[in-house]
Amino acid sequence: MSLWPERRSISSARILTGLAADYGITPEQCLRGTGISLAQLQDNSHEIDARQELRLVDNLLDACGGFRPGMGLEAGRRYHLTTYGIWGYALISSPTLRAAIQIGLRYLDLTFAFVRVRFEEAPDQARLVLDNSAIPAACRAFLLERDMACIVTMVEDLFGVRMPLQAAWFTAAAPRDISPFTRTFGVAPLFDQADNAVVFGRSFLDLPIPQAHTLTAGICETQCRELLERRKVRAGYSGRVREELLRQPRLMPNMETVAERLCMSSRTLRRHLDEEGVSFRQLVDEIRMALAEEMLGIPGMTMEEISARLGYSEVSNFLHAFKRCKGVTPSDFRKTL
Repeated sequence: MSLWPERRSISSARILTGLAADYGITPEQCLRGTGISLAQLQDNSHEIDARQELRLVDNLLDACGGFRPGMGLEAGRRYHLTTYGIWGYALISSPTLRAAIQIGLRYLDLTFAFVRVRFEEAPDQARLVLDNSAIPAACRAFLLERDMACIVTMVEDLFGVRMPLQAAWFTAAAPRDISPFTRTFGVAPLFDQADNAVVFGRSFLDLPIPQAHTLTAGICETQCRELLERRKVRAGYSGRVREELLRQPRLMPNMETVAERLCMSSRTLRRHLDEEGVSFRQLVDEIRMALAEEMLGIPGMTMEEISARLGYSEVSNFLHAFKRCKGVTPSDFRKTL
């Protein structure tokens, strides 16, 4: 079983290649061996798996001559709540920081985190503790820094100002220069600690979030729950087919192409899918409709853009397919979100 959810948005890979560019590293260097193409990197609907992102991070660090303390902090400051799609909107519309933390941890698998996070509450302080022990050693320090800095960035996005931290703890030894850490967290970090954590005053937990909206929060949580279910990879041959289809939803391959990639004939693939009670057409429709629902929940995305990203040659084809599958038009579906 994978340590992390199989599917994640391409957005994180795009942020990391942007960071790499600041170090003079090309996207091609970052993507080498990941199975991610330059076209996919720019496709907002594309999803990758955790192993591909880990390989990208490994390539980035290799091209830089190894990890340098502070690099992960630079990355984490680029992950804003809007980067996370519906998960970010769920936090923004939560009533308080406590509620945002609760829903954020409940659906942490919709983020790009490689750490595992737990929330602890003491009489005078609250802590978000990050466990990075499962991350491969070559990427561990970078991804811990990134995910800790992400927390600071997200809280700033929630309130519009930096929340004063009481402490930032790291289990690692102190680097020669701690100034990047002090700038990021607003306090001098403590190293050689028992845990990695960001520590803040308990009173902040009940601080109202300016953009809180009860109805929106409920809708967003429902969408988070549904998206998490959709991202669960099917087992067996249907799972392998789904993975192939998700590689390029804009250029959805036919059954013969997928069968060839799986080193079998289309007849054999059809038999395996029949045994699992699903057809190739159903899998194609399932993926397109799941992605369509997600994109319809993104404010400002037009039907033309959604249609193009899903690989439909005409907008009308997308509209007819959606209504046939869901029983309502995309416009009417969007009104329920």
